[in-house]
Amino acid sequence: MVTPYYTDKYGLIYVKPFYLMKKILLIIVFALIAFSCSEQPTADKQENKQEEAIAKQQGCLEESTDIEYPCKNVELVSRVSANDLLGDRLNDIWGWTDPQTGKEYALVALTDRVTFVDISTPSDPAVVGTLPESVDGSSTSSVAFHDDNEAENKSAWRDLKVYQNHAYIVSDGQPHGLQVFDLTRLRGISNPPKTFSEDLHYTDFGNAHNIAINKESGFAYVVGSDRFGGGLYMLDLSTPKDPQLVGHHQDQTVGTTSPGYVHDTQCVMYDGPDTDYAGQELCFNASESHFMISDVSDKQAPVTVAKSTYPGNEYAHQGWLTEDQRYFLLDDELDEYRNNIVTQTYIWDLQDLDNPKLIGTYESAQTSIDHNQYVKGDMTYQANYTAGLRILSLSNVGDGKLKEVAYFDTYPAGDGPNFDGAWSNYPFFESGLVIVSDVSNGLFVLDPKL
Repeated sequence: MVTPYYTDKYGLIYVKPFYLMKKILLIIVFALIAFSCSEQPTADKQENKQEEAIAKQQGCLEESTDIEYPCKNVELVSRVSANDLLGDRLNDIWGWTDPQTGKEYALVALTDRVTFVDISTPSDPAVVGTLPESVDGSSTSSVAFHDDNEAENKSAWRDLKVYQNHAYIVSDGQPHGLQVFDLTRLRGISNPPKTFSEDLHYTDFGNAHNIAINKESGFAYVVGSDRFGGGLYMLDLSTPKDPQLVGHHQDQTVGTTSPGYVHDTQCVMYDGPDTDYAGQELCFNASESHFMISDVSDKQAPVTVAKSTYPGNEYAHQGWLTEDQRYFLLDDELDEYRNNIVTQTYIWDLQDLDNPKLIGTYESAQTSIDHNQYVKGDMTYQANYTAGLRILSLSNVGDGKLKEVAYFDTYPAGDGPNFDGAWSNYPFFESGLVIVSDVSNGLFVLDPKL
């Protein structure tokens, strides 16, 4: 065996020159590798640095507060704090475009009111006025207040939609009823912000979790109310300031809060691939325990078309159809919270409405709770609480796949499964702006660059 050492006549041990040079070269190589690892970023770090650079270029640093919001392909245009919105915490949000002036408005729901914000100058939004909630003192709610401070009669849940230039507002947790407000009253306010009162206070139901409106048919669908088990409560809006109850649908085989409970819904005049239901009015419901499809064409005799659950179901919360009505994207509000998993989006194929099929589950890189999403074009816009706004491409939805292409984190404090951050968003303005309501951080006016 060849040894790298030799001993001289005095008994001293030396390293042979060849092996000495080899050892020195190895030391140099390892030193260079160590230096490279410490000074040169990895591929992941390079990508993160590129995203950070893009974020700064896109205006994700709010100069007035020096807060940096992580983002990708989305610009921060402006933000309005909860205090400046004349309230405490935010919940739902919707939008309205004045057909006379073309001005775009954010309708921002808070714990005890709705505040109206003119965003026609997006970089300088103006609070025009506010509509405090109305509570029917003659009624009692069938559920407890969903708020930490019940004595103040503030609800963490308030939802609204728009039809024929009127806002329709419900609230959960107290006998709020339905507020109807004529949005054209926002024109020409001389000394904003003005405190408004509603044009009509409808009190046939007390609390309600949400309201959906099918603009094509002119019917509204109140869900999660204290009537009919929280199922679909159908209102005719032919006369916008005089809604009329015309029917209800309660499938007692779904729901956990009560038999028939619907948490959220999207109702459309069906024009999708299943010709058996062409031209029918259908509602696609997130019913806690199930994803359910209802045919509400006959308001006096609505029927369940199909219902299905899925592995990992904890609380089917909300969802939206793709524009061709072929697929439905469903979010489950409690699967991340209870099962310690990353954010999931469940993708349903509706080729056969009688037999919806779960064809894929999108898994994000965050563990935040998904809450509300809306589809516009080939993108879905998700408000995922602590992860903020997430925009996903639908280009491969037929394969049961989604891909994140942009985001804006309205809640930079963390991405854990907590009920704070982005509650909802509205992506339907013709300007392309997206407005987001963040529970703690206020209204965000954003400009996606897709």
